Amino acid sequence: MNERSVEFRLVQDEDMPPIVITMNDDDEPKVIINGYHKIWLSLHRKTIGGCGEPLFSKIDAILTGFLVEQRNDEVTE
Repeated sequence: MNERSVEFRLVQDEDMPPIVITMNDDDEPKVIINGYHKIWLSLHRKTIGGCGEPLFSKIDAILTGFLVEQRNDEVTE
């Protein structure tokens, strides 16, 4: 299996949200955790930690819909 590492960054920035998932310079996933929101992060730590599977399910549903749409376009051409 092709395992990839995820870059994590810790910042202190009152203008940024508590957590951002984005991409790094190599187009790999990067998670930015904003320590400025330490109380909010602490309060919701278990909910945040449990988001992995639901997040994957939402992304999977979006991509499946996209592939179905592309396949339908391919069949009707």
